[in-house]
Amino acid sequence: MYSSFSVFILCGIFLVFSCSELNSTQENNINQKQARQTVVASKDLPFEATTEMVTILGGEYIPLYGRDSIRVHVNDLLMDVYPVTNENFAAFVKKNRRWGKSQIKKIFADDNYLMHWQNDTTLGISMNQQSPVTNVSWYAAKAYCECQGKRMPTVDEWEYVAMADQESADARKKGPYNQYILDWYERPKTFVNPVGKTFQNYWGVYDLHGLVWEWTSDFSSTLLTGESRNDVSSDKNLFCGDGSLKASDLMNYAAFLRYAFRSSVRANYGVQNLGFRCVKDLQQNEKE
Repeated sequence: MYSSFSVFILCGIFLVFSCSELNSTQENNINQKQARQTVVASKDLPFEATTEMVTILGGEYIPLYGRDSIRVHVNDLLMDVYPVTNENFAAFVKKNRRWGKSQIKKIFADDNYLMHWQNDTTLGISMNQQSPVTNVSWYAAKAYCECQGKRMPTVDEWEYVAMADQESADARKKGPYNQYILDWYERPKTFVNPVGKTFQNYWGVYDLHGLVWEWTSDFSSTLLTGESRNDVSSDKNLFCGDGSLKASDLMNYAAFLRYAFRSSVRANYGVQNLGFRCVKDLQQNEKE
């Protein structure tokens, strides 16, 4: 059984880290905003990965950060069945060299970017091509998706799909579902496993839990009220003050830790257990 005490300790680590970093990262936030504008303006060569996608029918759900009366609508979309693999990301870098570990601008990635790769296009000796790519920044993930006419999912889209287990679209109140996620948080180095080895959820998506954490397009907007979550200037309040107290279900440790993790990273970070997948807006002709 997962220890509630250890969960509170982990939450505390996130809180202390985030609050202590606020003053030192204000200038960095400005640089990161400029970098986000730069990466959008830059054009990469089109890239097509052989990745299966499934249809997600939209609906409404109550997210962790909102009050019970706040429901969020998610539109229909297509989502990658699996996280992006090392093999696919290496193919992307071969066509777009500026995202190689030796070529990428420092504002787009920290020193951990693809740290286990031998060079720009060659994986480390012990790395599996079918494992999820990790140590990849938000900027690189965004570029990868956009080269294929896709994008990264929003927090709400990701959470909406990820709240499903094998049988139901919303399993958040099921004990075994939450226990599975919490048990995964305690297992080391799951990121070395190949994709597709965790359960297939209600929508036909694999690995949303049990393999790696995943980037979202608006990762830094979490743990805010519905009115302020789109206000970048509110980033400094993510953990300090009453930011975390607006959770609609504080007992949902699994989700709370996920939101806390997202709010502790920056767009240029490379994290060993953080990968990504892409989504695509569902066009009218694809719905028919």
